[in-house]
Amino acid sequence: MLDTEKDVVKNYIDSPQKLKNLYKRVLFVVSLSQIFGGAGIAAGITVGAILAQQMLGTEAYAGVPIALFTLGSAGSAFIVGKLSQRYGRRIGLSTGFVVGGLGAIGVVLAAMMNSVILLFVSLFIYGAGTSTNLQARYAGTDLANSKQRATAISTTMVMTTFGAVAGPNLIEVMGKFAVSIGVPALAGPFILSAVAFIVAGLVLFILLRPDPLDIARRIATYKAEHGHGNKPDAADKKGLTVGATVMILTQIVMVALMTMTPVHMQHHGHGLAEVGIVIGFHIGAMYLPSPITGVLVDKLGRTAMSIASGITLLLAGLLAAFAPSDSMVLLIIALSLLGLGWNFGLISGTAQIVDSTEPSNRAKTQGTLDVFVALAGASGGALSGMVMANTSYATLSLSGGILSLILIPVIVWSFKSKT
Repeated sequence: MLDTEKDVVKNYIDSPQKLKNLYKRVLFVVSLSQIFGGAGIAAGITVGAILAQQMLGTEAYAGVPIALFTLGSAGSAFIVGKLSQRYGRRIGLSTGFVVGGLGAIGVVLAAMMNSVILLFVSLFIYGAGTSTNLQARYAGTDLANSKQRATAISTTMVMTTFGAVAGPNLIEVMGKFAVSIGVPALAGPFILSAVAFIVAGLVLFILLRPDPLDIARRIATYKAEHGHGNKPDAADKKGLTVGATVMILTQIVMVALMTMTPVHMQHHGHGLAEVGIVIGFHIGAMYLPSPITGVLVDKLGRTAMSIASGITLLLAGLLAAFAPSDSMVLLIIALSLLGLGWNFGLISGTAQIVDSTEPSNRAKTQGTLDVFVALAGASGGALSGMVMANTSYATLSLSGGILSLILIPVIVWSFKSKT
């Protein structure tokens, strides 16, 4: 480490207030990007399955859009992680968001040209915005201590709510705007996604200075050189396994049910505005409880909240399966529980992963694990349409709820492994 770098790091170590101010600034910048990123994700998710169903003429492949941009998010998660590891969070995250914006533009063009091939390719690229928005949560934890990490994750995630709730509820407005400029109505939300993702990328590129991961690495290296802290490459493999499993299972269940709910609603006479309301509540529940969840994860522990995630997802699956198809209230409650269970699992699992890594290997490890989370979501999205086409929405919901219970034996295994 150069003398000038040591001086910079020593200033942060000697002045906790200066480090605290930088930590707060990073949280603000990342949170600002999350508002736009949330709008970009939510708008596309809400109409993706319906757009594919309309273009393909069958619902059997209505889960393909979610699968494609989730699969695209898997590849981009790895790339964004590698870029962040080498060049810092600023370059990695801003690149991912801009690429996601380009994918959304491609979806709009595909709808105008009625090109299924371009639609699928563009949805794959659009996935970069999804994974980047999710990976941004890690940036807020780089400068947090072990008792702040879940709270830091929740702070950035809750800001996603503002965009995520607004996105689905702008469907009709964006649809009318799209028609007014000669674009199919269902492509309208992707116009919003394109603008939102690109703005999120610009916010991070311009404002995320100095880079939090770079500073965290320098501090860890300085402490290691002076006999404080862990070895720079230390990692807790058991913690990584548990954290990843929690996130993967919650992602599969959430994506599968969320993907087919709009199709299920349309089958039973609900319009786009009603679909937007239900998905808006769902996405709000995914992010809005984050401040409370973060405090609970830091206070009660990662394990307790992981178990709470499994139970909540089970309740969501049971209610979605047995609720009358014409009941907006019960669908809203079911999808809200689905979002809440995902929230519990994502924050507790992410905190476990951050606890189990060091700054020197953190970004690459996080990116790699998010690949598996994204692939899990892709599987859930792809299979959901086939399951529903061959059985029913109730069967899909029950299957998801039962699958979520696997979280409990995973937690029991982690306890036994420690004793």
